[in-house]
Amino acid sequence: MIIRIILFFVFCFSSLNIFSQNIFDIGIRNIQIFFSEPNWDDTLDLYYSNNSGQRLIADSIIIDGEVDEDVGVKYKGNSSYNANNIKNPLNIKLDYMNNGQSIDGYNVLKLSNGFKDPSFVREILCYEIAREYMPAPKATYANVSINGNLIGLYVCVQSIDDDFTNENFYERKGPFFKAENTNISVPSQCPQGPLGIWEYYNDTNCYQRAYEMQSTDDWYRLSEFLDTVNNHFSYIEKVLDIDRTLWFMAFENLFVCLDGPINSIPHNFYLFQDNNQRFSPIIWDMNQAFGTFTNNLPPPVTNQDLQRLDIFHESSNSNNIMISKIFSSDQYKRMYVAHMKTIVNEFIVNDNYSIRAMELQQIINSTVSSDPNSFYSYSDFVSNINTSIGNNIGLTELMNERVSFLQSLTEYTATPPTINNISTVPTQVLPHTSFYVTAEVTNSDYVYLGYRYNFSDKFNKIEMFDNGSNGDGIAGDGIFGVTLNADARDIQYYIYAENINAGIFSPQRAEHEFHQIPVVSGLVINEVMASNTSSVADQDGEFDDWVELYNGGLNSINLSGFHLSDNENILDKWTFPNITIQPNEYLIVWCDTAGSSQNGLHTTYRLSSDQEEVYLTDPSGVVIDAIHYVNMPSDISYARVPNGIGAFRHQEHTYNSNNGNATDILINNKINTINVYPNPSSNIIYVEGSENSLISVYNIYGQNIYTAHNTEKIDINSWKNGIYFVKSDNQIIKFIKQ
Repeated sequence: MIIRIILFFVFCFSSLNIFSQNIFDIGIRNIQIFFSEPNWDDTLDLYYSNNSGQRLIADSIIIDGEVDEDVGVKYKGNSSYNANNIKNPLNIKLDYMNNGQSIDGYNVLKLSNGFKDPSFVREILCYEIAREYMPAPKATYANVSINGNLIGLYVCVQSIDDDFTNENFYERKGPFFKAENTNISVPSQCPQGPLGIWEYYNDTNCYQRAYEMQSTDDWYRLSEFLDTVNNHFSYIEKVLDIDRTLWFMAFENLFVCLDGPINSIPHNFYLFQDNNQRFSPIIWDMNQAFGTFTNNLPPPVTNQDLQRLDIFHESSNSNNIMISKIFSSDQYKRMYVAHMKTIVNEFIVNDNYSIRAMELQQIINSTVSSDPNSFYSYSDFVSNINTSIGNNIGLTELMNERVSFLQSLTEYTATPPTINNISTVPTQVLPHTSFYVTAEVTNSDYVYLGYRYNFSDKFNKIEMFDNGSNGDGIAGDGIFGVTLNADARDIQYYIYAENINAGIFSPQRAEHEFHQIPVVSGLVINEVMASNTSSVADQDGEFDDWVELYNGGLNSINLSGFHLSDNENILDKWTFPNITIQPNEYLIVWCDTAGSSQNGLHTTYRLSSDQEEVYLTDPSGVVIDAIHYVNMPSDISYARVPNGIGAFRHQEHTYNSNNGNATDILINNKINTINVYPNPSSNIIYVEGSENSLISVYNIYGQNIYTAHNTEKIDINSWKNGIYFVKSDNQIIKFIKQ
């Protein structure tokens, strides 16, 4: 039996559905675990020592007031686990007994105990920064008690599982491996020495000592990948997402994350193969980032050794295939340095990383001071941002000198090309036409454009030339160009330029971010809401997914015989009746399977919020507009801005009206959102990140109980215990008064 406490207002006050907080939003989750087993710690120690993956069933778990039953719990970790510890790392599987049981769609929570981090910010800070450039898990804090006894503060991290791959690679079932020294016995012909990084073995059985397979019978896929890396490196980009790998390597080197593959440590990363048959490494276990892991460095390891870690660390180590092979390419080296410089410029030289570290410490300050099982003193916690505690170097102590060291290197200071004035000829790209992409590039020997049509596609790379064939007819004027062919979908693209010494991307976060070229004619798909839970009701009061069309042309269009579909192989999935859309008019189509049984326009299919394509075709079967989206949040739309002609972006919906009137929505836990702390609290809460904004607080029934401009401190001492919501602009944070 599953018990789930659901807030009453979710059902009764649908207009307040925006008041939600994801389990991984930054704050302090309150997790209470209840075992009927009185000797639960001894049992968990026994299961850990058996190394069988067995879990102890907890009768119930309460997470911020939400209750689940019969969850599976086990200890996890390597050096962070110790049978003598009271606060050991935890792995909580919510659906261990009850299929589908989860919180906010996540069924596994991994809790680390901060055993090598006096500052208690390393892991969360690293994941926050990494997510700006590559797939990385979400993380927050959790205060954990077991059977009513406070165990202490943890970092709660998203599991790297099929939910993670679906969010980041739009695929759940691809070949998937965790690098780990499994100590499994393998055939005698397998190498018996130390594990290398990305070694290739002729016998696929040999991989079982170095990897845990998370998918099904995919050893041969891993072997094919490693064969190409080791023996056919010229084909590397067919089997490896090289850009994600370079971001991964640059990030780990910059922040001295040595408990992983950049330091020949054969664990703490995953490998996943996407729909394009390319593997990507995924970072994991950042609890010893910022230089607290020093194994494999020549002893004795000094702070200066960490501050001056070689920018191409391990490049000459033939046992580290990942590093040595990739750094054998000068172009990959230039791309790697360009990515590192981007991270430095965006987070280090402006002190954003240290400001964020102190913000995180403010959130957990009182919780750390009352943690009964902390590995460090409160004074250590406060000091470790700037100074060493034992062998744990201070964050700013490391990074200030590290950046100075990097900025002294010729590879880092070499002058890259410049990329300016990117445009298309013609300016407005029509469906099914050819056009030029041009850019003004200086100080460059080589320029290419990467482009794709869907989020799940890989970028195709095509060289750009300054030879007069770019639409201007002038060779040697510094205007590089290339011809592209448009279909009906918008085009995602970036530009890379390099000389013999340095490279640069535009945008600088490419390929993680990219420019967009809207491909539009008069009639367009203008806005889509694929998870409409409470925003807009149809004629029958039902909240269904919807697609908005807009006629930006000069003439009326009769849509009889036009089609709308979510399947490129079945473009006539739903056909418009005899209806006309006038110039500058909007038309709503509900995607709810109702068909002709309801008034208005209703398709015979629904949309998926995970990922979907929407196609609009004319009676002859020509696609006149199409879009692709991924990871659509509830009650957020995906709309063309400027209205009718622009690229798509997430925003508050503008149902049946101009898209330029809404506010952008930041997706995926971006840094610099508002924070409310301490959470829970009994007397005072602080609101940060709300400068020059109106702050409103609502109770569980949607009643506004507090409003102020530009406030940072709110006295809640007289408020009733319960759940409240702080709203600033488009951001909502839940907190608990206790």
